[in-house]
Amino acid sequence: MALWARPASRCCCCWLKAACAAELQRLRSSSKAVQACQGAAPLVLLASRHSFLPWGLQTYRRVSVENCSKPASAEDGSSSSPESNLLLPVKQEQAKPETIPDLNTEILCEDWDDVPPSSALEEISEEEAVQILADPLLPLQSSTLRDYVDHSETLTKLVQLGVDLSQVEKRQKAGQLLLTLDFEKDIKKILLFLKDVGVEDSQLGLFLTKNPYILGEDLEALETRVAYLKSKKFGNAEIAQMVSRAPYLLLFSVERLDNRLGFFKNELGLSVKKTKDLVIRLPRLLTGKLEPVKENLQVCQIEFGFQRNEIQQIAYKTPKILTASRKRLRQTFDYLHNIMGIPHHMLTRFPQVFNSKLLRIKERHMFLIFLGRAQYDPAKPSYISLDQLVSLPDEVFCTEIAKASIQDFEKFLKTI
Repeated sequence: MALWARPASRCCCCWLKAACAAELQRLRSSSKAVQACQGAAPLVLLASRHSFLPWGLQTYRRVSVENCSKPASAEDGSSSSPESNLLLPVKQEQAKPETIPDLNTEILCEDWDDVPPSSALEEISEEEAVQILADPLLPLQSSTLRDYVDHSETLTKLVQLGVDLSQVEKRQKAGQLLLTLDFEKDIKKILLFLKDVGVEDSQLGLFLTKNPYILGEDLEALETRVAYLKSKKFGNAEIAQMVSRAPYLLLFSVERLDNRLGFFKNELGLSVKKTKDLVIRLPRLLTGKLEPVKENLQVCQIEFGFQRNEIQQIAYKTPKILTASRKRLRQTFDYLHNIMGIPHHMLTRFPQVFNSKLLRIKERHMFLIFLGRAQYDPAKPSYISLDQLVSLPDEVFCTEIAKASIQDFEKFLKTI
């Protein structure tokens, strides 16, 4: 059966077309044939519909048209044409029609609220596009931290602490460091550490503005450096003062701090206690460069002519002279020693005069000369110390030292 079914399926289309044409011709010629073959045409059409289904071949059997009707040519005894023999499917049970229930449209619309999200490729109107709110993109590169503040919790909280980001971003790679840190994970523990050291809450913002790099330091390393200072007999209040006045102090390793303390002790010939007092009053001696210090010591000894013990006293009383500008030191010493005639031992006794402005020294000295009261020798009457000359306010200087009014001093300054 399967051997002839395959070729039959291939030629079925041609046979069916010819059969349909012949059958219709016969049906038109005889009304009886039409009545007898009322169910034949559907069978032919059904065969044509099912003979080419893609999923398989139907089972066919040869059916003679004469079984359903006898055309006029058959009654005459003529032989039936090949077109009269059709391949029709085996008769199967007629499927009962399936009744589709009447669905309520409200039931169908119940789940319409659960609409899936719109696709990114879906076209929208201009009105809808205008209503879309999108966060601005972060710049890949920027010369200011201002562009990142609204998008960074770390920067926002640092600003609330009082950190000046405009100053921080001027420091090399400081801005990049802050952008890589997490406030809760990286910064919070450093802030708590600084508070334990003694940095006041009101000074945290200023401290981090000057030294943002401490936020990237290892907490254990910072604690080790504080422990070293305590081992050198620095008290908690003294450490707090040093850290607040020299924010970079805790960035130095223990070895480097130890070398700096040893340098000032040996170069100035100070005792351990005096060395500690020196760096407490000017802690930036431990964090600054040593070259300016060495050069100023040489200037005092070689150019100014101070002895080693005099330099020791000057540096201990006025530590700022170790980091002062050499040009200003030369100008001040030249005026005090060569113009005013102040000897070395008097300058050693009042070294704070080197911290005063040269203009103030000149104005007051010239006013005293005008009044005839410029006398700086303690062995003579009407002695005026260098401390009184430079440290007193103008009103006190005029009334107590110059014995003149402030108006006279101001008029004199206009004549210079």
